[in-house]
Amino acid sequence: MAEGNAPSRYVRLTKDQAPLEDITPGELNQPVEIPQLNVRRCSECGQPLPETYEAPADEDWTTGIYACADDPESCRTGLFCPCVLFGRNVETLRDDIPWTNACVCHAIFVEGGLALAAATAVFHGVDPRTSFLICESLFFAWWICGIYTGLFRQSLQNKYHLKNSPCDPCLVHCCMHWCALCQEHREMKNHLSDNAVLPETVVNPPPVQEMSSKHDHQSAAAPPAPASKDPESTNLEMQPV
Repeated sequence: MAEGNAPSRYVRLTKDQAPLEDITPGELNQPVEIPQLNVRRCSECGQPLPETYEAPADEDWTTGIYACADDPESCRTGLFCPCVLFGRNVETLRDDIPWTNACVCHAIFVEGGLALAAATAVFHGVDPRTSFLICESLFFAWWICGIYTGLFRQSLQNKYHLKNSPCDPCLVHCCMHWCALCQEHREMKNHLSDNAVLPETVVNPPPVQEMSSKHDHQSAAAPPAPASKDPESTNLEMQPV
């Protein structure tokens, strides 16, 4: 209640006031665009990028697709055990995926399809009844080989900004699967050797030296007083003044 003639701070509501405008449900909850927050972010780690940032141009691979002989170890592994080489490549590229998982998947779908087609042809022969199963097994292995392994090759190209060599990643694995595995292994091996941390020289500081007083030196140099056999006698010590 207002005291005296002071105007009241409250507004009296009456029925004659104009009706308020209808508000559409959700109209007040619309997102607000803030220009300062609309920044470019890295597609790999999600960190904001400066305005002057320019993506590096795609580079050529350090080795060619047919340079398998440059690394004899990976060449032998890719020829006789391509699933093992693929598992090692995936583990090097992705730390969260163990090499055994990728190796088992490759062995089941790719080598498994080839083994099924070969076993069907050996034990049942090639006739109209078994030709469909053989073709289906080969097509499944070829399709998985191109899609599954091609996706990891594409991730490798995005990580190191590499060009398509010699063509699309999935098509490379469909046509030259073993050569592609060896090339990917050599590429990651070369990049890891370039990013190797140089050994650092560790210099240990000298031990802390403390200066003791002359009184401490004299106390340490003074021989201890011999213990008396008489329990009633009093031990006396000579201390410098």
